[in-house]
Amino acid sequence: MTDEYRASKIKSKIAWIIAIFFAIVWLVITITPFFFMIMNSFRKQFDMLQQGVFHLPDPWYFQNYIEVITHGFFGYFFRSVIVVAVSLVLMLIISAFAAYPLSRMKFRFNGFIYAMVVAMMSVPIHVTLIPIFKLTTSVGLYDSLGSLVGPYVAFALPMAIFILTAFMKTIPKELEEAAEIDGCNRYMNFFKMILPLSKAGLSTLAIYNGVSMWNEFAFANTFLITPQKKTLPLALGQFKGEHSLNIPINLSVLTLSVLPMILLFIFFQDKLVKGMMTGAVKG
Repeated sequence: MTDEYRASKIKSKIAWIIAIFFAIVWLVITITPFFFMIMNSFRKQFDMLQQGVFHLPDPWYFQNYIEVITHGFFGYFFRSVIVVAVSLVLMLIISAFAAYPLSRMKFRFNGFIYAMVVAMMSVPIHVTLIPIFKLTTSVGLYDSLGSLVGPYVAFALPMAIFILTAFMKTIPKELEEAAEIDGCNRYMNFFKMILPLSKAGLSTLAIYNGVSMWNEFAFANTFLITPQKKTLPLALGQFKGEHSLNIPINLSVLTLSVLPMILLFIFFQDKLVKGMMTGAVKG
């Protein structure tokens, strides 16, 4: 028995050593591009050629960030915040309203509607670019932030409804039955019970879709032409065009652009992991 216990302990240690080794390797692989981007954003234009790309800047050059900020960076930033915030709120509300009856109610076309939602997940987003462009132009939303909200919400809904439907199915029906005995109707059950219990799933969807909306370029580049209405991904293209030979200043724009998403993940990673693990365990 003692020998078996020792053998299992040795195997466990070896497994942990291997897991830690691969975790460190993966950490180095993922953090190297960020290290390269941040470090070289503090260089002058030709310092990368003279000093090498993986040497610490000498001296540290902060003028890149000053120039980016003074050339309207925060305007692009706040427009992106507005578009993403409005799109996420609408997406979460609509998907929750749709997922609740699909997961908790039985009606004639339940399966058909759910199948159509799943089928919509297979539609390539950029195939619809020209039809949506014509629709946006015809309704007078072209060259406005509102032209981005509709496509962002529409393309995020199928996945959101699919995930929330599966998530809400894991909530015990006995909770609703007990609430109905206490006098709650369908609306009260949804707002006071199902929705609060779905916070982990909603948080996961918000983070996942928020990142994709924040980085979306094709629709923003097609629907926005006025500089005062462009969002942050378009600022990257504009700075790259104006400073095509100045790589450090382009890296400083990239650093400021990804920083909000990194901070968002740091502060809400527990909710993201909880939502993913809850669905995995209960499913």
